[in-house]
Amino acid sequence: VQLQASGGGLVQAGGSLRLSCAVPRMILSTFWGTTFDWYHQAPGNQRELVATSSDGSTYYGDSVKGRFTISRDNNKKTVYLQMNSLKTEDTGTYFCHARGPGMDSWGKGTLVTVSS
Repeated sequence: VQLQASGGGLVQAGGSLRLSCAVPRMILSTFWGTTFDWYHQAPGNQRELVATSSDGSTYYGDSVKGRFTISRDNNKKTVYLQMNSLKTEDTGTYFCHARGPGMDSWGKGTLVTVSS
């Protein structure tokens, strides 16, 4: 499964960005049943799970609760990560991950830089 992540960029602290993860070649019924995660990897650190969307439920890491929102558009077969009130520590590469029966796929990542 090919995941196309986009939306990263440079933003000032307190600003917002929306990341997108598109899976245009995925069958729609498969998309519905797939769990999608967004991970954050700060420079020099390991990847950290920040948000998950699965079967109508969502999960958020403590560091992003109340600031980030994960959502999905079934018609566009795209998963979003809306990031508000960004902090300098949110800087890093964000990766989209799709998992399900027989599936474990990663996107290439999109870079987010939050300046003070």
